[in-house]
Amino acid sequence: MNKFIFVSGGVCSSLGKGVAASSLGALLEGRGLNVRMVKCDPYINVDAGTMSPYQHGEVYVTDDGAETDLDLGNYARFTSGPLSRANSITTGQIYDAVIRKEREGRYLGRTIQVIPHITDEIKGRILAIAKESPDNDVVIVEIGGTVGDIESIPFLEAARQMIHEMGRNNAISVHLTLIPEVAGAELKTKPTQHSVKAMQELGIQPDVLICRAPVMLEEATLRKIALFTNVETEAVIVSYDIDTTIYQVPLMFYEQKLDQIVLKKMGVEIRHADLSAWYAMMDKFNARQGRARIGIVGKYMELHDAYKSVYEAIFHAGLSCGVVTELVKVDSARLEAASDPDAVLGSGGSSPVDGVLVPGGFGDRGIGGMVRAASWARTHGVPYFGICLGMQVMVIEWARNVLRWEDADSTEFTHGTAHPVISLLEDQVDVQMMGGTMRLGNSETRACEGTLIHNAYGNPVIHERHRHRYEFSNKYRKDILDSGLVLGAFTPDNALVESVEWPGHTWGLGVQFHPEFKSKPTAAHPLFTAFVQAITARLQADTP
Repeated sequence: MNKFIFVSGGVCSSLGKGVAASSLGALLEGRGLNVRMVKCDPYINVDAGTMSPYQHGEVYVTDDGAETDLDLGNYARFTSGPLSRANSITTGQIYDAVIRKEREGRYLGRTIQVIPHITDEIKGRILAIAKESPDNDVVIVEIGGTVGDIESIPFLEAARQMIHEMGRNNAISVHLTLIPEVAGAELKTKPTQHSVKAMQELGIQPDVLICRAPVMLEEATLRKIALFTNVETEAVIVSYDIDTTIYQVPLMFYEQKLDQIVLKKMGVEIRHADLSAWYAMMDKFNARQGRARIGIVGKYMELHDAYKSVYEAIFHAGLSCGVVTELVKVDSARLEAASDPDAVLGSGGSSPVDGVLVPGGFGDRGIGGMVRAASWARTHGVPYFGICLGMQVMVIEWARNVLRWEDADSTEFTHGTAHPVISLLEDQVDVQMMGGTMRLGNSETRACEGTLIHNAYGNPVIHERHRHRYEFSNKYRKDILDSGLVLGAFTPDNALVESVEWPGHTWGLGVQFHPEFKSKPTAAHPLFTAFVQAITARLQADTP
C-alpha cells in the first residue's frame, strides 16, 4: 500500500504546515501505519547548509549528513520514520539533476521543459521514498511556500499529476489556510475561499482543509467554508490557538477525527488508535512544578527558529524532569559589551539564570560574550552546557583563564594566534566549496567511564550528528589535560576530542556534536535531561 498526502498552504507563510503535516503523521503512526515525511522547498539553493539562520532558521542535519530545512526537525520530533537527504527536495536539487542529465545526453536531444522533465524529476524522488521499503504505507509530502508563489508551481503541478494518475483513493490534498480575526473579533473566511480557488485554478481540489484560527470555529462557519470550497463539512478541520504546547496539536486533530477522515478518503481500514505516548506527555506537561531559568547565549537570538531544536530539546528535558524550563535569550554581543557578566546573567541583573547553554554557530561576532558566559558559569558553579561552538568556547576560556594563554583562540576567529587551541580539521584545509563539505552526519563517539557524558548516556558508545569544520587542537591536548580540564570522549581511533568537562564543577559539559537533533517530546535526550537535572538539584540545594 502506497498512499500519498500532499500538504500545501495558502494565504500567508508561517501558519504551521510543518507542525500540521507532522501531527497528521503522528496520528497515522498511532493507527499502526508506516509513515514517511518529505519536504519540498521551492528555494533554488541546493540545500539549507549555506543559508543564514536569519534567513531560514536552523539547519537540521540528518544521519547521512544532509543539511536540510528545519521542518525535518518537526518530522523527527513528531514521527518515527527514518529521515535522510532523500526526504528533503529543493528546486536547486531538481534543476541541478535535470541539467546534469541533459548534459549527459540522457534526454536524447529533446527540448527540456518544466513539464514533463522538471515535474517528472519531482515525482520520481517522491516515489523513490515510497519504494525505499515494502513496509512504507503513507508518504506525506509538505510543499513549501504558499499557493500563488511562482516558485511553488512545479511542485504543485507534480502533486496534481500524481493525484490524477493515481486516483483520489491513493493521493489526496490537504490544504492549510488562515481564518483571520479583524476588528470586533470577527472571523473572516474569505482568505480561505480565495486560497482554495487558487488551488482549484491549478487543477487541485483539496480533500481536507485545515484552518488556522484564533479559536475553534462554530458549526455554521464550518458549513460556510465547506460550501464555498467544495470540501465536505466534516473535512474542514480547525487548528486553533492553544496555550499549552505544539505537541498537543496531534490530540487536537484527533478529537476532530482528522486521521479517520484521511484514512476514509484513501480507502484504508481504520485501525485502533494508540496515542498513549502523547497523552502521557501531556500529563507530564500538566504535572510540572518549579521553574528552571536557562540562559541561551548565542549569536542569532532575534529569530526563534535559529535555535529551534535546542529550544525544543530543553523543553523535552523539562517534561522529563517535571519542571518548567524558561528560556532567557542573551545576545552574546550584548554580553561582550557588558561591564560585568553578572549584571546580565546573575543576581545583578533583572533575569538571573540557573543554567547557561551556548549553542552552535559560525563566525567571530559575539564570541567574546560566549567566552565571558562560560567563565561566569565556571567560576560561579552554574551548570553549563556547550554544544559544538559552545564546547570550543569552553576550551578557549579554559586556556585563557586557567592556563593564562591570553591570546588562546580558534583559527576560525584569529588565524595568527600563538595558541590555536581550536583549529581547522585536517581534511578541511584545502576545501573551497562551502556547501555540504563540513564534517556532517552521524559519527561514533567513545565516552570515558566516570565522566558526566558517560553517566548521562549510561553507555560508552555514542552515536550523534556533527556539523562543523573546527576541532579541539591535539597540539595542546597534553597541556590542557595536565591543567585539569577533563577530556570526556573521543572518536573511536582517539584522534579527535569530542567532549570536555570542568573538574569539580556542579555540571560543566561541552560536546562537539549536536544532540538536540535526536530529542523528542516523548523521549528527551539524555544530555539535556542531565543538564536540567543538575540545574534543579542546585536549586533544591539552595532552597532553605
